[in-house]
Amino acid sequence: MHATSTVDQTGDPVTASQGHTVPSANSRSFRRAIDDIREGFAQRELWTHLGWQDIKQRYRRSVIGPFWITISQGVISLGLGILYSTLWGLHVSTFLPYIATGFIVWTFISGCLAEGMETFISNEGLIKQIRAPLTVYMLRTVWRQTLMFAHNIIVVVVIVAIFFGSLSHTYDLNHGTCTAGETIICHPGLGWYSLSAIPAFLLLALNAGWLTLLLGIISTRYRDIPQLINSLIQLLFYMTPIVWPIDQLYGHGARAELARWVVPIVHLNPFYHFVQILRAPLIGQAVSIGSWLVVLGITVVGWLLALLAMRNYRARVSYWV
Repeated sequence: MHATSTVDQTGDPVTASQGHTVPSANSRSFRRAIDDIREGFAQRELWTHLGWQDIKQRYRRSVIGPFWITISQGVISLGLGILYSTLWGLHVSTFLPYIATGFIVWTFISGCLAEGMETFISNEGLIKQIRAPLTVYMLRTVWRQTLMFAHNIIVVVVIVAIFFGSLSHTYDLNHGTCTAGETIICHPGLGWYSLSAIPAFLLLALNAGWLTLLLGIISTRYRDIPQLINSLIQLLFYMTPIVWPIDQLYGHGARAELARWVVPIVHLNPFYHFVQILRAPLIGQAVSIGSWLVVLGITVVGWLLALLAMRNYRARVSYWV
């Protein structure tokens, strides 16, 4: 049987046999996977340009351009914040920042999840035409979502500035100012502690990276996966404390009984911890060390899985798209 060697779009050797081209076994190594990631980060000008172009193309010929993202997030946050604070009898000054921040963080997470699954499929033309690391397309997706988050965070800045007086002292989400014996959870308020939102967002972006690589590879091979996960995103939204505060579960009587089994379930939801480490510092709430440990643990395990997927299937992506 006659076989010849060539090079695929990702720079890996492939073997052609009887008219069929398949990746060579030499391409399946962790070294090549790590090299792909390193080279992808090195090509910063490429993926940042592509991300900017995505935003500009989406709002082409619009007068205010991407600031429509900010306006839409502001309207939704204001509407839901006023509605739910009225229905549940909560203080608007503390609940509106809570729901606005949670909604914007969730938009970033769900956007990375939904678009990450399609990252290689949507870049089919580029993958087949140019020789670039697959990591470039992952970074393009995460950068695009980061730009959208940067526009959305303007809403949080405005809301926090308006209600700064209510958020800058120790408070309880249900009752306002904390007093001894009155509540279970008190929060530290806005201050230097709020700067922990910066490493929190970096952790979110880091997790968006491995999630995009892993799900992008799986979804390219199995095209039903994006449909399945997209149908679950809305359910995950309502299962995560975003438009409802977990503090509402604490109390006496029936509420305390409810919290006894609901709160452990909430803590088993990894999306709760991802939202909480970024939302809480921005509105002066306390973040449990457990949430940081969960996120760090998922980050390590996730990148190990992504490296394994890159090692085994990176060279096949250009043939699957």
